[in-house]
Amino acid sequence: MQLTGYDTDRSSLSAPAPVEVGGEYDVHIEDIAREGDGIARVEGFVIFVADTKVGDDARIQIDKVMRRFAIGHKV
Repeated sequence: MQLTGYDTDRSSLSAPAPVEVGGEYDVHIEDIAREGDGIARVEGFVIFVADTKVGDDARIQIDKVMRRFAIGHKV
């Protein structure tokens, strides 16, 4: 059963992500992932952002939204 408003990459049983593909958000980079990408959060939802470091404040655009995290880039 497909519910309206749910991303196709997300389970219909989980709450929708607080971000959407193409959306722009002002974030603070809180941590660094093992792969070196910065980690930001929007309403507790993790977003990986390349070319950032801890302490950066950045405007980002979301490229992909998954069930537990999103991937974005600086704009």
